[in-house]
Amino acid sequence: MSSLEIKEEKVKADTNGVLINSATPEKTDEEEKEDKAAQPSLNKLIRSNLVDTTNQVEILQRDPDSLLYFVKSFEELRLIPQLLQGVCAMGFNQPSKIQESALPMMLAEPPQKLIAQSQSGTGKTAAFFLAMLSLVEPVDTFLQCLCLSPTYKLALQTRKVIEQNGKFYPELKLAYGVRGNNLERGHKIGEQIVIGTPGTMVDWCSKLKFIKPKKIKVFVLDEADVMIATQGHQDQSIRIQRMLPRNCQMLLFSATFEDSVWKFAQKVVPDPNIIKLKREEETLDTIKQYYVLCTNRDEKFQALCNLYGAITIAQAMIFCHGKEKVLVTTNVCARGIDVEQLSVVINFDLPVDKDGNPDNETYLHRIGRTGHFGKRGLAVNMVDSMNILNRIQEHFNKKIERLDTDTDDLDEIEKIAN
Repeated sequence: MSSLEIKEEKVKADTNGVLINSATPEKTDEEEKEDKAAQPSLNKLIRSNLVDTTNQVEILQRDPDSLLYFVKSFEELRLIPQLLQGVCAMGFNQPSKIQESALPMMLAEPPQKLIAQSQSGTGKTAAFFLAMLSLVEPVDTFLQCLCLSPTYKLALQTRKVIEQNGKFYPELKLAYGVRGNNLERGHKIGEQIVIGTPGTMVDWCSKLKFIKPKKIKVFVLDEADVMIATQGHQDQSIRIQRMLPRNCQMLLFSATFEDSVWKFAQKVVPDPNIIKLKREEETLDTIKQYYVLCTNRDEKFQALCNLYGAITIAQAMIFCHGKEKVLVTTNVCARGIDVEQLSVVINFDLPVDKDGNPDNETYLHRIGRTGHFGKRGLAVNMVDSMNILNRIQEHFNKKIERLDTDTDDLDEIEKIAN
């Protein structure tokens, strides 16, 4: 990237979320021709590496005879310089597991439909937005890519990612289709990308006619497992999907692949390719797990005090069985928790189901709040019975080390936590 002389200016957004005030060099006609000529070679380029699915990723293809491919660097994807510089500015040195397998599929010709499982912190948002930004034609001033998020907050988080990815690509404009963004009747969306929530987008597409859905070529449904748990969002998402052209590329991302998610996904993305991260291995490999043996809750509390008194903790989450309906919290939660700084997860009580059996999925979700995107994490379990802990170890085939909070064991934890 050092060969590019790009003047970087501060990126701002107007009330509609449009990216402005960022300068990039204009391409010559010859450079444009070279770019167009290079696009058909993308498949040939990425076919130099076969996907290794034995340990990290399980891929099910619509065409079982088609070869599987992956990339080990963003350069292999032949991203345009503006996007590649955006990736570098975000600190992505190499693709994550979901990115190295999903991006070649999303950027292939012809466009591939995809359902992908990937939990928070694995780079999935950057994955589908790199695909969207790569497929948009900046000269066309109408909506080309639509991304649905289940909530206002998630839409806002997604918007931040695309603004970071596209900060060196000012030709692309972004609109924000959520409650409160009230546009005048007769308005036509001229931005190429819209991030919105299902209810607002149904109104924009059908009632208010701000958008011509038949021109949309990429449709992303993010956090599908959250989407189906939100009242009305399933039906609204399906209504939008039915307005889209037959050749629209459908991309669905979900943290879980439960039956309810599958039924929903099959309605929105027919005949898809499927990518499933082996989440247990992906999560547990980056998180060091310990347990503290305690005979009662008082000893658990004392162990917790010892832990906090001995090591430096940036941010932490403590999970309990509490049945309380009121959460007493500080201003940290008022502004949202910075997960990137979450270094420690503490299970004051191990998760169990209504029958008292270990809830392995919940355990994985809990400790997965730390150790995001390949960073090291730390999980400490307070246990008064080895039965549940032993069954969790057996399920994940992963040993959980014993920790004595009254000894020098905490010196080693201090190194991991920081």
